[in-house]
Amino acid sequence: MQAPQPKMQGLGLAFLGFAFFATHDALIKSLGGSYSVFQIIFFTTLFSFVPMTVVMLADRKVDNFLPHHPWLILLRSGLMISAMSGTFYAFTQLPMAEVYSILFTVPLIITVLSVPLLGETVRAQRWAAVAVGLIGVMVVLRPGSTELTLGHGAALVGAFSSALSNILVRKIGKEERSAVMILYPMILSVIAMAAIMPQVYVPPKLGHLGMLAAVAILSVIAQHMIIAAYRAAPAALVAPSQYSQIIWAALFGALFFQESPDIYVGIGASIIILSGVFVVWRESREDVSERNPVLRNPNMRVDTGPSTRPKPLTTGGLPPAPGAHQQVPGSER
Repeated sequence: MQAPQPKMQGLGLAFLGFAFFATHDALIKSLGGSYSVFQIIFFTTLFSFVPMTVVMLADRKVDNFLPHHPWLILLRSGLMISAMSGTFYAFTQLPMAEVYSILFTVPLIITVLSVPLLGETVRAQRWAAVAVGLIGVMVVLRPGSTELTLGHGAALVGAFSSALSNILVRKIGKEERSAVMILYPMILSVIAMAAIMPQVYVPPKLGHLGMLAAVAILSVIAQHMIIAAYRAAPAALVAPSQYSQIIWAALFGALFFQESPDIYVGIGASIIILSGVFVVWRESREDVSERNPVLRNPNMRVDTGPSTRPKPLTTGGLPPAPGAHQQVPGSER
């Protein structure tokens, strides 16, 4: 049994890590008024090569960077580009709290996709939680009574792409090295964005270059904090801390972007959060889930950058959830 102090330290690291992620997203929103989403992705990924190179060079176990599943690595890279593009664009177009409300459906999407893609058995209670979460999405979006924009569609694309990316890592992470899972999406992101840059490029100001570098650094630091959190505390305790981002979203939105989400966003977000927490709680019970597809994806926010997560063989990339089953056929913030 873990001592209370490490648990509390882990929880504190998780809250701090997700606060850094919220700051990362606020910077993206701020930059969105001056630059294309594709240019933002290009520069933030480019800046990420510096800390990522240090991390990869420190991994003495890596003797080559050849993937065992090249086509699946290529697919995951495409999903990450889709997730980044959709999420970044949504943040530039919608209030932060509204974007988070949609992105918080990622655990619910993972739960649904785990049935056909991981062979997970989802029982009635978790299906009910997914249904309740979808009701929450409808409350946030209010189709028919409010204008649905490209930003809403982009957020949904980001959520689905992130969920698929996480599921894919669960399937192949046991056989793929961490460095491979990091390097190829980064390289392909830079190549894809570089191909688009001639059409969208705007010379960046010096201060904005600093903000772009800060986005990359914040992502790396936040990822490491969340890794440390999952090592110190049970996944079922740490996972719900991701929802604290809605508080930062409301605060940053009010202070810097003159945003004031309406009551429907608040109600819908509360419904989605409660359903997500229920899914996490159900998976934490040993007699409920064989593969724990949500708990084994500790960074359940959208995959908006290169992952720095290590990949132990037992879980394909994530610190195993205490008490969770270890006979995992696949793998995998």
